[in-house]
Amino acid sequence: MKITVLGCSGGIGGGRQTTSLLVDDDILIDAGSGVIGLSLEQLVAIDHVFITHSHLDHILALPLLLDSVGAMRDRPVTVYAIDSVLTILRQHIFNWLVWPDFSEVPAERPYLRYAAIEAYQPVALAGRVVTALPANHTVPAVGYLLDSGAGSMVFSGDTGPNAALWDHANHVGNLKAVIVETAFPQDEHSLAEISKHLAPQSLVAELAQLQQDVPVYITHLKPGREQAIMGEIGELLTPGNMPQQLMPGQTFFL
Repeated sequence: MKITVLGCSGGIGGGRQTTSLLVDDDILIDAGSGVIGLSLEQLVAIDHVFITHSHLDHILALPLLLDSVGAMRDRPVTVYAIDSVLTILRQHIFNWLVWPDFSEVPAERPYLRYAAIEAYQPVALAGRVVTALPANHTVPAVGYLLDSGAGSMVFSGDTGPNAALWDHANHVGNLKAVIVETAFPQDEHSLAEISKHLAPQSLVAELAQLQQDVPVYITHLKPGREQAIMGEIGELLTPGNMPQQLMPGQTFFL
């Protein structure tokens, strides 16, 4: 399993792109603005899209993807999410007001198929398993466990304090890496709490619950605050435990 980071920023500007991970060539984890850098051929190859939650920075490329290459495909793209997230997509995005309802059109072969999933429910796709994990956010949300069989990666999605995530991660026998958000610097910790994101001190409290010795990568940093956030994390952790900043274009092999 190859995982390519298409976008990992908490915003845009200066080449920054929002959250999306490409798994091999046919699975997306979230569909933020990072997707727009793919070629038409790469877009056509995407069969499965797993959405963590409905916020715009995680779904904005999905309507455009379907519109751009739906006619080039011989089957619909399957969008997986918990039922409450699918309801939001139906009512507020693919509603004929913001965008066409591609689950109904074209009538003879719709471009979109919805698939409701639940937390801890594994979805097996050609030897790869994607499992939704709990997240603690301002809207219904999940993270994901990506498992090739040989190795696994936990992706937190957008989340505030989330003991359930770490409890599950601690029981993954082949865990190789963790990607966790830290959106705000410490001087905006109150905003992080209100919006159910992490800041450096709350990140450290979260990582204290991780009992596995695996690399940790920080994602979703607010534009222009990346250096401050990573610097504050470095001041709170020992060098041997220091997470790395997730970078666009970074690849992982599991």
